[in-house]
Amino acid sequence: MENIAVIGAGTMGNGIAHTFAQFGYNVNLIDISQTALEKGLKTISKNLDRMVSKERITEEKKNETLNKIKLFTDLKEGVRNVELIVEAATENIDLKLKIFKDIDEFSNKNTVLATNTSSISITQIAAATSKPDKVIGMHFMNPVPIMKLVEIIRGYNTTDEVMETIVDLTKKINKVPVEVNDYPGFVANRILMPMINESIETLYNGVAGVAEIDTVMKLGMAHPMGPLQLADFIGLDVCLSILNVMYDGFKNPKYAPCPLLVNMVMAGKLGVKSGEGFYDYSESRKAEKVAKMFS
Repeated sequence: MENIAVIGAGTMGNGIAHTFAQFGYNVNLIDISQTALEKGLKTISKNLDRMVSKERITEEKKNETLNKIKLFTDLKEGVRNVELIVEAATENIDLKLKIFKDIDEFSNKNTVLATNTSSISITQIAAATSKPDKVIGMHFMNPVPIMKLVEIIRGYNTTDEVMETIVDLTKKINKVPVEVNDYPGFVANRILMPMINESIETLYNGVAGVAEIDTVMKLGMAHPMGPLQLADFIGLDVCLSILNVMYDGFKNPKYAPCPLLVNMVMAGKLGVKSGEGFYDYSESRKAEKVAKMFS
């Protein structure tokens, strides 16, 4: 594989594009919004600058990486003549099924179709295509350029050849592939999301405050980030979507989203992306923090 298309220029999509390009692959980054594409490329450039400043890569390597990425708003044009397509759109089943139906039509018959879904059935997504044997899950972790793990999820019809190809490719971009089976939430989110949900329940029930809950988990369980702060970084809407997928899939009340999470999402408090979640990420709050540093 030399040519890869990545669908979605958001946090996960631009991170996946960055990683493949850094390892020498030609990447077509696709999004319906030109603004989102430009923002995604700017993010990649900033992250590469950070790597240059830490002497992890050279300025020349940064420029080579950026030159490997081409931007497309036309899906048909973007997926033409690539060997792998990685879908990294919003965690919405209807949207993903539509995308896979389209890329199945627009791509070559031998192109492998991968999804970065964090919870949705690979088999269900594959059923929207005429080649379910070539559909597979590649669940990258955020931030993609740094995190080593990639969950590799085999759908019901995924062939051994496709599985081996993607496992090998994952190793070539210096990631660690872990093969898991196609059940709601896979492994990472089946374990993580109930913990986050229980943390929100703990807050909802008045057991402790946000900072206190996160501090207990950081200092007591050696987590680098508390679960409520992590939820903010993931996106509370994404957390809610994943919990709903698992609740629908298992019909088990332990996966039912906490009412506080539901209300926060309805109120538009989605975490970092909206400027407010369990913590305040607004510009005014940033200015306040800076002011305190110099007071």
